[in-house]
Amino acid sequence: MSDAIDHPPSRVRRFWLTTSDGVGIDALLRRGAQPRTTAVVLANGFTGTHHSTHTRAIAEGLLPVGDVMTFDFRGHHGSGGLSTVGNAEIHDLEAAVDRLRDLGYTSVATVGFSMGAAVVVRHAAIYGGVSAAVAVSGPSRWYYRGTRRMRLLHLGIEGALGRFFLHRVRKVRVTDQRWDPRPAEPREVAGDIAPTPLLVVHGDADAYFPVSHAVAIHDAAREPRELWIIPGMGHAERAVTPELTARLRDWLGERVAAARE
Repeated sequence: MSDAIDHPPSRVRRFWLTTSDGVGIDALLRRGAQPRTTAVVLANGFTGTHHSTHTRAIAEGLLPVGDVMTFDFRGHHGSGGLSTVGNAEIHDLEAAVDRLRDLGYTSVATVGFSMGAAVVVRHAAIYGGVSAAVAVSGPSRWYYRGTRRMRLLHLGIEGALGRFFLHRVRKVRVTDQRWDPRPAEPREVAGDIAPTPLLVVHGDADAYFPVSHAVAIHDAAREPRELWIIPGMGHAERAVTPELTARLRDWLGERVAAARE
């Protein structure tokens, strides 16, 4: 399918969601001109927001598949609570999926980026019930410090000064509590996603996580699964081109159609 097709005009509705553990989540739903029963949820990376031009572009590009909900994770921008950097955030994603079901959507797919990719993998394995799951630029394991970017990130989230910077500059409020107990890693639960289709996407120029993370998630998963290694692609939402959005759109459209049969 060409990425030059006309996208359906979208209407935007704002929602305030409440998670199962009582956190308020700021969300937007982009809808096509006609009522539909398919929806896609986008889960941003750490410090990301549904207000970003990158997220908006991806959301608009996926509208031919279904209506698209974007949201800010806990501790991010307009949402309540504190970020746990990928642990409790599965409740945020479930709140979005659950609201879409309440609105009458019978097929819901999830697409996550970086931290959001880890959340999508864990959500699909633990909660289940989605038609398809896509993990873009995600980590396979926790506490990874093998790149300079990840070492800097850990400095930011583990120290008071770094958390102050994130709050003031990036509008992200991070908890000072360590994980206890440690949540299961994406590679540890990927095998539980089946029979939901899983697509793992990673760039070979990712400065945060090397390609080995994507391979580990894919290898741990069971069929149906796919792995796309994108030459020259960097990290997460900012690295997603219109061409890649079109590929994701086509893949999601095929999997959602198959789930309805």
